[in-house]
Amino acid sequence: MAGRLIDEEPELAFQHALAASRRGGRLSAVREAVGLTAYAAGHYGEALREFRTYRRISGSNVHLPVMADCERGLGRPDRALDVARSEEANDLDAPGKVELAIVAAGARTDLGQLDAAVAELEIAQLDINRAFSYSPRLFRAYADALAAVGREQEADKWQRQAVVAENALGLGADEEPDIIDLGWDEEEEAREEEARRRLLSQQKADSAPAPAATVQDATQAAVAEAAASDAAALDEGNDDAESDYFESDDAESDEDSAEEDEFEARGDAEAGTTDEGDSNDDSAQPDRERE
Repeated sequence: MAGRLIDEEPELAFQHALAASRRGGRLSAVREAVGLTAYAAGHYGEALREFRTYRRISGSNVHLPVMADCERGLGRPDRALDVARSEEANDLDAPGKVELAIVAAGARTDLGQLDAAVAELEIAQLDINRAFSYSPRLFRAYADALAAVGREQEADKWQRQAVVAENALGLGADEEPDIIDLGWDEEEEAREEEARRRLLSQQKADSAPAPAATVQDATQAAVAEAAASDAAALDEGNDDAESDYFESDDAESDEDSAEEDEFEARGDAEAGTTDEGDSNDDSAQPDRERE
């Protein structure tokens, strides 16, 4: 949170950093955050104390230019110059040396030493033909120092060169804007809202009662299906009733069966006549014997 707020609300960022220091005060990154936010909020005494603690914990002199500027903010430009002339200043990289030279020039200006301020900025990194990330800032500081001593023509040249350096580096007017994804897209939100409306409409249509015509058609279909089922049951019953009757498909076998029946009937009749004759003979025989 300290990193997010340091440019917009440095005082609130400083409070966040202090809260972090109460939980992890022995961490160099925490002390660095407290120093940077304090410097941004204008609390130069607290910032200087935190930067010293950070340097003691980490062994890094990266914030030496800011420490010198804190001395200036506390109204001690001479101490700022002492920091700029210290042995630790020799260990800084090119951007660090540029920042420290700008602070030293400001301290000279605070002391009224305008020509010395110009001299503080005439360092190896002040190259009019080459542009680095620190070049625009260094060129403008040098132009201001020249203007302070009345060297207006040279000051204008360095001001123009600062613009050229910015354009070459893609800074200033030619700087591409930072694109930050905030996680919200108006078009995407509109599409999602339209999809929700379609879904609600579909759900309402599914839950709505069916029209009367549809209900009537469904009823008629059910009645027709029941009638068809009853007819099928009747057909099955007829098949069962007729299953006891057998009619041969073989006509000759039917004729043979009929001839056999007639023969059996004829034989039975003849047998009956014979039996009757026999009985008559038997009945007449005793009569002959009596005679």
